[in-house]
Amino acid sequence: MKLALFDLDGTLLPNDSDHAFAEFMVRIGWVDGAQWRERNDVFYQQYQAGTLNLAEYLDFATSAWRVRSPEEAEAARQRFMHEVIEPELHASARALVDAHLQAGDLVAVVTATNEFVTRPIATAFGVQHLLAVELERDDNGRVTGRAKGVPTFREGKVVRVEAWLQAMGHQWGDFDDVLFYSDSTNDLPLLERVPTPIATNPTPALEAIARERGWRILKLFEPS
Repeated sequence: MKLALFDLDGTLLPNDSDHAFAEFMVRIGWVDGAQWRERNDVFYQQYQAGTLNLAEYLDFATSAWRVRSPEEAEAARQRFMHEVIEPELHASARALVDAHLQAGDLVAVVTATNEFVTRPIATAFGVQHLLAVELERDDNGRVTGRAKGVPTFREGKVVRVEAWLQAMGHQWGDFDDVLFYSDSTNDLPLLERVPTPIATNPTPALEAIARERGWRILKLFEPS
């Protein structure tokens, strides 16, 4: 059995679900459009540059919906899935995940986007195991805008994967191979940890590193 780990945004999705969800908050009128979009774009640029302050971003990203009732938030999430995410679920990405699932591999999505946005996306790919940024909740069950535990971001992805494996009674050496598919240099800590890193739809920076190191390069969304 192999262990197949997938980043989500830019890897299995051609877009960024976190950024797209923030844009969706503008579309449905839950935030001020111009000001919100400007801040959202700045955070996204920081993420791409590897300089994102995740705590600041998480407080911002959840602020639009965490003040709503659970019913309102869930309805918005379902609408986001239907209107924004489902059209971006490409057959090539589905086939890649399905191949690992059908082979009996252990499969997980490991993403720096929060669990609220990404749980239904992982489910749409048929993936049970989701390692995402977990959201802290207060005594009333309300999201606070802070992360719970170690965020799945940069080095935190390695920490969370190791803790997840340990909780299931596994370790890295239990698998015939461990693959990690990612598009971003933010994921270098986990890419460098696994035996088989695969630069998937890589940014120019990651593609340059992959070519230098002889890593496999996979481009799911280019015409065949």
